[in-house]
Amino acid sequence: MNKKIFILCAMLFAFCAAGIFASNEAEVSEETQAVEVQAADNAQGFKYIAAGIAVGLACIAGGNAVGKIGAAAMGAMSENAELSGKALPFVGLAEGICLWGFLVALLIIIL
Repeated sequence: MNKKIFILCAMLFAFCAAGIFASNEAEVSEETQAVEVQAADNAQGFKYIAAGIAVGLACIAGGNAVGKIGAAAMGAMSENAELSGKALPFVGLAEGICLWGFLVALLIIIL
């Protein structure tokens, strides 16, 4: 569990550092027109990186959830077949995590 917390904290630190660098580029870009163009290119790059991270983390989390919920649902259905109607919607809810990650990435790219 401590390893997962460490990884999450490291990722949060990386996101914060990327945000700081992006905001510093925006402040420096007021000097000349060429620097403004470079800052716009950097912001566009950060936008695509953020969208990729949103989709990647959502799909990893969704896959992990579907794996655990699906295994538990199959085990429960092997003992009692009537539980299939109750267990399978939870698998669909876990798959929805990936959809939300995709929607967030789409909003990041469009806006």
